[in-house]
Amino acid sequence: MELSELQAKITELEQQIAELPAGSVTKKAINGNVYFYHRWTENKKRREKYIPAEEVDSFRKQIERRKALEKELKVLQKQLPKKSVSAASEHTLATNIRTGEALRTFSASVRKYRKRECFRQLHNYIYGEPQDKVFILYGLRRTGKTTMIRQIFAGMSDAELSKAVFIQITARDTLADVNRDLKALEEQGFRYVFLDEVTLMEDFIEGAALFSDVFAACGMKIVLSGTDSLGFLFTEDEQLYDRCILLHTTFIPYREFESVLGIHGIDEYIRFGGTMSLGGVHYNETSAFASKKSADEYVDTAIARNIQHSLRCYQYEGHFRHLRDLYDRNELTSTINRVVEDINHRFTLEVLTQDFKSHDLGISASNLRRDRENPTDILDHIDLAAVTESLRQLLDIRNRAEQTVALDDVHAAEIKEYLDLLDLTQDIDVRYLPDVSRKSSRTVIAQPGLRYAQADALIRSLLLDETFSALSLPERTAVQERILSEIRGRMLEDIVLLETKLANPKKQVFVLQFPVGEFDMVVFDPVAGSCHIFEIKHSAEIAPQQYRHLIDEEKCAQAEHRYGPITGKTVLYRGENRVIEGIQYQNVEEYLRNIVRT
Repeated sequence: MELSELQAKITELEQQIAELPAGSVTKKAINGNVYFYHRWTENKKRREKYIPAEEVDSFRKQIERRKALEKELKVLQKQLPKKSVSAASEHTLATNIRTGEALRTFSASVRKYRKRECFRQLHNYIYGEPQDKVFILYGLRRTGKTTMIRQIFAGMSDAELSKAVFIQITARDTLADVNRDLKALEEQGFRYVFLDEVTLMEDFIEGAALFSDVFAACGMKIVLSGTDSLGFLFTEDEQLYDRCILLHTTFIPYREFESVLGIHGIDEYIRFGGTMSLGGVHYNETSAFASKKSADEYVDTAIARNIQHSLRCYQYEGHFRHLRDLYDRNELTSTINRVVEDINHRFTLEVLTQDFKSHDLGISASNLRRDRENPTDILDHIDLAAVTESLRQLLDIRNRAEQTVALDDVHAAEIKEYLDLLDLTQDIDVRYLPDVSRKSSRTVIAQPGLRYAQADALIRSLLLDETFSALSLPERTAVQERILSEIRGRMLEDIVLLETKLANPKKQVFVLQFPVGEFDMVVFDPVAGSCHIFEIKHSAEIAPQQYRHLIDEEKCAQAEHRYGPITGKTVLYRGENRVIEGIQYQNVEEYLRNIVRT
């Protein structure tokens, strides 16, 4: 195993260990009844906490898992070379530090990787004038944080690299340890300091001002990175207010999926988009969203534990609010998982309840009949409306059955707030005409691969229900593909809406619904007093029905009365650029590729 791989594995193990309970499970007999307790040592004091009987097995498994990981960690740590720091220092460094040639080795494998667009901000901080500020690089796992740091090292001259240091923080490190090490490194002339997974220190949030007030103020360039996004946001709100530069890596737009990973096609982005993986090598096989299992693991480790760790470490646990009971019962992580799945289930349910448009069905049926390899008229004989209604009912029943613990609206709302802060979710406005007082929204998940993996698995499992046992395998497959096509279509709408909204912060981007029909997207410019209306289609073919709402005189008149003159009417789809009856057909991949923040 290469040094960089070894260090990455050690970091991963340390993070997993920090998120699992230490100690043991013990039982006590009181008045003839048996009670179970979690027993551990903290600050040289023995502590105990009651465990409900139904959670004991799960808790024991977590402890066993921690012990197994600790054993694995010890084996790997023995393989590490000795720390490479100047012998001139008499101070014995407490943290895991890499300098000099170790950094060359650390950065060697990323030299040929393409850079994310946000890399420029990190580069400008490192080589710009001192600002007495720290740079915080944060985001969910596998979104390119450590790779960008390694790319900085790869681009350094020998002289610059001699002044650079990378510190891998573990849960065992304290702020006092880091403070002593940084003072020693400052005396040796180190200028560029990168601290990874810094929020693993339990006292980080309370003492983070140390990095800006002491070391950045003395001319050091301090970069803090990690996956604990909420921890950084809490710190920015408290200790580092106005003394930090924040760069969030979680959102990866389509154009970066293409340009950085070298993977082309909107359907690939729908299925796998949301993480960076191996510079584009064997992406589909290694993507966090390659399967339902890997997607669930990502939710558990990258999202749920992220939130729980931040809340647990925050000062006096004040941010727990109504989630305190769930945390005490060790149910917070599973509840967060349920909220994410519920968002996706609601999305799937909403797609399924929408009537299949006859022209879309016609196109699909026609395409299947004309297929050169496997022509079929299956869709001519299947009542897809009935099938979809059955699936909708099954999904709703499943959702209710899965709610073993009552999930209050207040719990879900608070968790949704944290998901928004992580940039995982964002709400898109839905407006109505002529009823301007009515408003709603729909939740978009910024990592489309996560949504698709869960929806795909859900549809697969539901189609195994006895309701569909009368259908042959080819028929079930056709139904599955037809429904997933609807899901891809709706996801494409969400992707376009999200990216357009983020690229146009001074404009209003929303869905506009009428009593019958809707504009899939409206971009309203309040300064210019005008708007642009869009239809978004997953199809690669042109059909007049696709733009029927855009040429509806009554709908257009209502929109212009409310949002000013319509300056453009566009259908975004997967085909070639065309103009049909004054309607601009634009390739959606080209649109997303060229979208620019205004």
